[in-house]
Amino acid sequence: MSKPLLALCFLGLTGSASAAEKTTAPTAEKLQYHNIRVNAQGMLLPWQFDDPARAFDSAIRLTWNFWDNMAADRNGLPYHMNHQVWRPQLDDHRGIGGDQIQMALSSWTLLYQYLGNETKDPGGNDAFYGRIVENMRFMADWYLSHGLSRASDKWPNLPYPYNTMVYSGIYDGDMILGLNYTQPDKAGSLGWELLALHKITANPRYMDAAVAIANSLAAKTTRGDNDNSPLPFKVNAVTGDVGKLFNKGKDGKVVEARSSYTSNWSGTLNLFLELQRLKKGNVKAYKIAFDKILAWMKAYPLKTNKWGPFFEDIDGWSDTQINAVTFSDFIMDHQELFPNWRNDVQGIFSWVHDRLGNPEWQKYGVIAINEQTAYKVPGNSHSARQAASELRFAELTGDASHKAENIRRLSWATYMIDVDGRNRYLRDDVWMTDGYGDFVRHYLRAMAASPDLVPADQNHILRSSGLVIRAKYSSSKISYRTFEAPSTDLIHLARKPKSVSLGEGRDVPLYEKTDLSGSDGWTWQPLSKSGTEGVVRIRHDDKVNVTVELN
Repeated sequence: MSKPLLALCFLGLTGSASAAEKTTAPTAEKLQYHNIRVNAQGMLLPWQFDDPARAFDSAIRLTWNFWDNMAADRNGLPYHMNHQVWRPQLDDHRGIGGDQIQMALSSWTLLYQYLGNETKDPGGNDAFYGRIVENMRFMADWYLSHGLSRASDKWPNLPYPYNTMVYSGIYDGDMILGLNYTQPDKAGSLGWELLALHKITANPRYMDAAVAIANSLAAKTTRGDNDNSPLPFKVNAVTGDVGKLFNKGKDGKVVEARSSYTSNWSGTLNLFLELQRLKKGNVKAYKIAFDKILAWMKAYPLKTNKWGPFFEDIDGWSDTQINAVTFSDFIMDHQELFPNWRNDVQGIFSWVHDRLGNPEWQKYGVIAINEQTAYKVPGNSHSARQAASELRFAELTGDASHKAENIRRLSWATYMIDVDGRNRYLRDDVWMTDGYGDFVRHYLRAMAASPDLVPADQNHILRSSGLVIRAKYSSSKISYRTFEAPSTDLIHLARKPKSVSLGEGRDVPLYEKTDLSGSDGWTWQPLSKSGTEGVVRIRHDDKVNVTVELN
């Protein structure tokens, strides 16, 4: 186990993240699209605004608008349904990323509650309703109808992670291994995101697909060992053959190995847990499979830091930050399963900083995060993920000693975004994963963990234990509905609410309380000395509309 988090490479990273800091002139050093801007202490600021909250909100909106307004590709599909990389005036002949659809669904689920019908086009025209959810529906519908293994295959009803014929509109294999190879970890993640989409849309097909995925994965789950995860990283869905991996030995010769290991099982664990809770599908099989995978995660990667591969385009072994930190998020979300959860999470963070911390911008107070051991290049999504997870840890523990560093890490990642919303991986391409689906969600999670990262004059739903399935914003109120109750919801408001009520038509008022234990009600927590900006926490026992009247 690595040394504790508090002894990490944060030495010398000082400075405040306050919006009140005075800026100096931009430096002569360029970071991706923009010259680096610093405050009076020489610490990095976002490229667009002094206030990180306003910069992060802008980053979210710019990237969503770029995605939403992307021109149709040659076959009529949105560009992001064909390619993993966007290139202007130049076709990229690579297919989609292995987790591209899943990541976008994950981000847009959070974005929908944050924006509701507030999403506008870049020209500032009237607000339109439903673009976010419609994009989610389209992606899921197309993928499920054009990308699953057959029911008669050895690994049935699983999504293929790649379109081997790029413009076919059909997903049928793996980028490296080719036709019929799938990645079970990505299937589990898709199942988990489909459950959320089912809750938002009430479309039973998404639930059916999630159950079918869970059934296939549960039936194949083993106990695993140090060299084999409970499910393989890549497998031929038709024949059942585990894929191959090609590594260079110490003598430089290529060594062939089985692609039988990854630790990216957080989505699958969540899928099994939620189907058990909802009593859908083969609940008994899901519990057995869940217990096997969880026991393996605790016995091996959590102890050995052998996190293994994630990315579809790496033909060899690599330990990846996404596998490690996604599991730290799972631990924080399910503390009851981890008696020593604080140490477990700190151990993961320590490993990331030790192996993947990038000090190139340390003079500006930033340690960026490299993607993986096989590609030690700092990433927009990976740095943002690290920051969001560490801010969540700070929220849970009350230790905000590294908050400023993580805000600067989020600020660093904004430099990858150009004025039109293209979001480019540093010294690389505009990836549909790293710049979009695996980017927006980290800012939204950071805002939920630290609501002062929301612009002071804006109103946004940040978190709900019941999952927001309807969200509508206006100048006078916010109206929303959750999938289930009881639910506790977190909303950032520019001013203390005039009232909070439940109901359809004849609203029943909720009353302000000092805490939310017991019955329905709401609490108010100011975030500024003026006492205006703050967060309202609302607890409600009914799945009816919640209306927040604004002052």
